[in-house]
Amino acid sequence: MYNSPNSFILYHIQDNILLMKCIAMIPARYAATRFPAKLMQKLGDKTVIHHTYDNTVATGLFDEVMVVTDSDVIYNEIAGHGGKARKSRKEHESGSDRIAEAVEDMDVDIVVNVQGDEPFVQKKPLASLIEVFSSENGQQVQVASLMQALKDPKYIEDPNYVKVAVDLNMNALFFSRSAIPYPRNMNIPVVYYEHIGVYAFRKQALLNFTRWPMTPLESTEKIECLRYLEHGVSLRMVVTDYMGVEIDTPEDLQRAEKLLQQF
Repeated sequence: MYNSPNSFILYHIQDNILLMKCIAMIPARYAATRFPAKLMQKLGDKTVIHHTYDNTVATGLFDEVMVVTDSDVIYNEIAGHGGKARKSRKEHESGSDRIAEAVEDMDVDIVVNVQGDEPFVQKKPLASLIEVFSSENGQQVQVASLMQALKDPKYIEDPNYVKVAVDLNMNALFFSRSAIPYPRNMNIPVVYYEHIGVYAFRKQALLNFTRWPMTPLESTEKIECLRYLEHGVSLRMVVTDYMGVEIDTPEDLQRAEKLLQQF
């Protein structure tokens, strides 16, 4: 039995109840391209990465929450405040690669990747993401992720905001930095979804990802989850109404500071 009942995902298959262990991993790279050292920027009285870690723990959804980083600075920031952190043993191309290294020898079923630059993580969207694996036909889901509606044309056109188009079963059809779908028929209302970089994986799906080379569309768009689609692995998308502000630029940090004042 696991120690934390909140971390169980229960689902019934022919009247058998399977217990699945779920952990949250927070990949944290210090030298971000667009905003170097963004995770160590102060947001109120804490750094961005400290907010992300504390808010993930506060959800109570996980057996374990851990920051996985390439940086002594970030490692010390988390460990120095009593949190769990781990240094990567080697360089990695993506956050998924970084957490795959950490979980390879761990006894775990579902791995949730919470991006280090998501300081306003909340319980409800993470719980909805995890529940996908226990829903009807949940055994078929290998990877799931979050999205939210984009309404401001400025953000719809902004390539820093990754858009996703989905099918009728809420599986991702494509991810792009361009505005998708293109509104050729102006009489049909279009909902644009922003991909929120929070994922949940079955452990083996995550390990498979790291063993595949970078794919053409992934390389072109610089969107790592396209590697799954190019290998025929569906991503189940879950709509969330609120994920706060993702810190990618100094302007995002200013938006986050204003949002923090509302709490």
